[in-house]
Amino acid sequence: MNRALAAGLFLIAGFGLLMMLTKRPEPPRQMRVPVTEDMAQIKKGKSLFSRNCLRCHGPEATGTRIGPPLVHKIYEPSHHGDAAFFMAVSRGVKSHHWKFGDMAPVPGVKPEEVALIVQYVRWLQRKAGIF
Repeated sequence: MNRALAAGLFLIAGFGLLMMLTKRPEPPRQMRVPVTEDMAQIKKGKSLFSRNCLRCHGPEATGTRIGPPLVHKIYEPSHHGDAAFFMAVSRGVKSHHWKFGDMAPVPGVKPEEVALIVQYVRWLQRKAGIF
């Protein structure tokens, strides 16, 4: 085998490996988190929200100068379903409703933790009369 062909195959294999290692997992598109009034679940979600989301989205998801409020009609389930939250955490979000800029992915937050965060945010939204 000539060197050019071997080098080309090596580059293709390396690129394929790089793509496999850097590919972000795709969250399920139809993901729905069960609605809960279980205060133990909500408390866990609040703790995870505080650790991962509060800096940008504010206390009780009311927004800050650097991130939008999640307790807002725009984020009700009929407009931003639960899967949108999973995708935002895993892939980030391009700015589209607000002028806060793009949201970067939030590494290290597991899907089961995102589910608890979504339950907490939905609980706050219901408490505010959004849905």
